[in-house]
Amino acid sequence: MLPAADDPFQPRTKLTARTYNSGFADAHDTYNGMGCGSDGKIYYVLSSEKYDVGALMYAFDPATKTIKQVGDLTEACGEKGKKTIVQGKSHVNFVEMGGKLYFSTHIGFYSLVDGMEKPGIPPAGWKPYPGGHLLSYDLKTGKFEDFGIGPGGEGILTTSMDTRRGRLYGISWPKGYFFRYDLKKKEWKNYGLFAVQGEDGKGANYRTLCRSIAVNLDDGSAYFSNANGDIFRCDYAEDRVVPVKGEDLRKDYFGQYDPTSPGHMGYNWRQTFYRPADKMIYGVHGNSGYLFRYEPARNRIEVLDRITSDVSKASGMFDQFSYGYLGFAAGHDGKTIYYLTGGPIYQDGRRVAGKTSTAMGEAKGLENLHLITYDIATMKARDHGAIFYENGQRPLYVNSIAIGLDGTVYFLARITEGGKTRTDLVSVRTK
Repeated sequence: MLPAADDPFQPRTKLTARTYNSGFADAHDTYNGMGCGSDGKIYYVLSSEKYDVGALMYAFDPATKTIKQVGDLTEACGEKGKKTIVQGKSHVNFVEMGGKLYFSTHIGFYSLVDGMEKPGIPPAGWKPYPGGHLLSYDLKTGKFEDFGIGPGGEGILTTSMDTRRGRLYGISWPKGYFFRYDLKKKEWKNYGLFAVQGEDGKGANYRTLCRSIAVNLDDGSAYFSNANGDIFRCDYAEDRVVPVKGEDLRKDYFGQYDPTSPGHMGYNWRQTFYRPADKMIYGVHGNSGYLFRYEPARNRIEVLDRITSDVSKASGMFDQFSYGYLGFAAGHDGKTIYYLTGGPIYQDGRRVAGKTSTAMGEAKGLENLHLITYDIATMKARDHGAIFYENGQRPLYVNSIAIGLDGTVYFLARITEGGKTRTDLVSVRTK
């Protein structure tokens, strides 16, 4: 039964989600790693946290409701059987160009050092992680193409693509090298570090790295941020990175952060996309949940609305995932933004509390998952309600999203069945 309409601390509507079983029992928490192809299928990667079990890629056909495993990322990178730490993740959104999906790979096996995740120390007989790769997947032939390993032998945390000029941009982990790969020239370029020592640093040298690169398709410029709130622009014509002067992400509405402290994104934007219709970059600041847009031509940021759940607004609390949420994307209609975010849980009039702080990117407590849409034309947000599985369980650790051609929302979340928990595909529709 839904709560009384006058109770602002309870979700007023509920959405029922459908779960799927891809058959990968070792699948662990996945960040991004999704996309909707022009063929209408939903492509996704399920991650692994093991040193010897790599991430697997799947295709879901909405027409037949069938799932097909299309690849093993370690094998696609030519590293199967080499006893190097496997390719455990794809940490990026897929981008399509010329009938191919472009994406990258990342390490999924970690060692905890001073409470923070570092590249995993290989067990006896195994070699270190060789580095993340840039890959493409051909929608028609089902074949992968490997473009090589990113700078420094690091994992690849963030990628985006200029689909008009055929250039991929990326940020490595843990140090945070910003780089590009030109498909026509088959040429890599490493522009260097822009966040001190990134997540490999200590004390004053630590900075949480940017998870989203926005590409202005009109002039080919690629934009990214750092935890200090600085915005950087990679100039396509000059092929160099320059700081954006006169504008930044240090907004009072976003809150106040110590950029050297782990466990939050600082002033980084969390997720972004470029909208050709108005030549704007739309983004969300993860920790505060504020939607904003950046107009490159005028070099101006406009804060639009707080797109957290209605329950979060009413209670005044931040969401519980320490970095904010990656499930932020544009719909195929060109005017709707979809956002998967959190909402507090109240029991007997009291909020279910979690940890007050963490040094990692993780959930600090249990919360509901809400689907928010924002209409760019009317500038209005709508909370469609809390999402639950058919058995009443809550989707947990959701940091991914893909919008089907028919408007169905897909994401990857923890699912518990038969006493075992895995991460897998979930779909939900707005009412």
